[in-house]
Amino acid sequence: MNVIWIVADTFRQDHIGAYGHPYIKTPALDALATKSIRFAKHYAGGFPTMPTRADHATGRWTMSFMGWEPLPESTTTLAQLLARNGFHTAAVVDTPFYVRGGMNYDRGFETFFMYTGQEGSGTRVQRRGHHESRDLVASWRYESDRNAPQTFARAMRWLEGHYKEDFFLYVDTWDPHEPWDAPAYYTEQYLPNYSGEIVQPVYARWQDAPGLTEELVNVAHATYCGEITMVDAWIGQLLGRVETMGLMENTAIIFTSDHGFYFGEHGGLFGKMTFGKREDGTPHQHGDRDARWAHSPLYEELVRIPLLVYLPGVDAGVYQGSTSVVDVMPTVLDFLGQEVPAAVDGVSLLRQAHDTSAPGREFVVSGIPFANPGDAVRSVDNIRRQLGAPPVTTVTAGDWSLLYSQDEGMSELYELSADPRQQKDLIHDRPEVAKELHGLLVKFMRETGVPDGLLKPRLEIRI
Repeated sequence: MNVIWIVADTFRQDHIGAYGHPYIKTPALDALATKSIRFAKHYAGGFPTMPTRADHATGRWTMSFMGWEPLPESTTTLAQLLARNGFHTAAVVDTPFYVRGGMNYDRGFETFFMYTGQEGSGTRVQRRGHHESRDLVASWRYESDRNAPQTFARAMRWLEGHYKEDFFLYVDTWDPHEPWDAPAYYTEQYLPNYSGEIVQPVYARWQDAPGLTEELVNVAHATYCGEITMVDAWIGQLLGRVETMGLMENTAIIFTSDHGFYFGEHGGLFGKMTFGKREDGTPHQHGDRDARWAHSPLYEELVRIPLLVYLPGVDAGVYQGSTSVVDVMPTVLDFLGQEVPAAVDGVSLLRQAHDTSAPGREFVVSGIPFANPGDAVRSVDNIRRQLGAPPVTTVTAGDWSLLYSQDEGMSELYELSADPRQQKDLIHDRPEVAKELHGLLVKFMRETGVPDGLLKPRLEIRI
């Protein structure tokens, strides 16, 4: 048996046809969904990019014991476990932080391909006057020159040479992360008069950023949708190759993401975290050396992520119970007949795949690694910045979502079944529910060994 695990960064669940989007074109993922278990309430754990990859690699709640940093030597990765047991472990990635600056997220992969040049924030241009991807982007002539196409093409070439082996293939593309620069013919499917403009997000309310307009945010969203369709097209090419090779009978296929993105929701948020403001009231920019992270709520658009799992011989279906990103790693081990180490926090989803009425998690927790205001953290683009406000941690339990903040009056509560877009904060109407979910968060922190200096400031909820 084999596994192919595909990750596409910043891929919103609600932007996939199989998850109900009425017009965004994702035919390859929609076709995969007809053969798969579609997990409807799958949630991020560590947030954003590399904390999620740590969760993927280890199956642990890494937000409780590490930040955006190299994997500790004390942790064992999925790739290490499988390599020790005779599987050819291979990864093809273009997400830019796997090995940069001492990061060691290639650990355990016997074959590792890394495509450089993906960088979205512009931080390195503003800070250093150069950008590692400029030359690469300037050399693009065809769609196949871009990072995501190269990543999927390399994965297909690898399969051609190794499809008869027992293998674990991990494919990770940073698209549809910004900059949203797919070929224009993709964006034109959503914006027929597209002029080619690339709009950078401000990681703030767009109304607070000079020069930004709602029209430009809509252009950005169209280019994002274009990248989604481009990524889907190359996923389709990979899956077509899998079928051609006869691998559908002995290969599990997983598709997921790490988080979503805001395009003007919740009062104009445009990004995934929020910068603080300068003295003139405008938001800080990525390159500002004194930029701090401000209050950054994690709503459903960010934390509810796609998970499609194709298992040979298992009927397709929809699972409505709650699951977490940490559950995917033990699912792979279980499918391949491997023992799940005791240190793993996730639970295999094979039971839910075979019986979609099986219970899910009582609750899930999503957030950046635990830290306190004033701490310097790496987030979004690997640049260390101070937290100007406590990080928000989202606790989702059944129909309820608590966005917890240590600051008085900053927590929010939503009833998702009645208010899926989280427009009506019920924390003052249902304080008992907020306190119950906060109790689950405290229980989680204690059980996962969060240090006292991070636990104690979170022992109460100040509504």
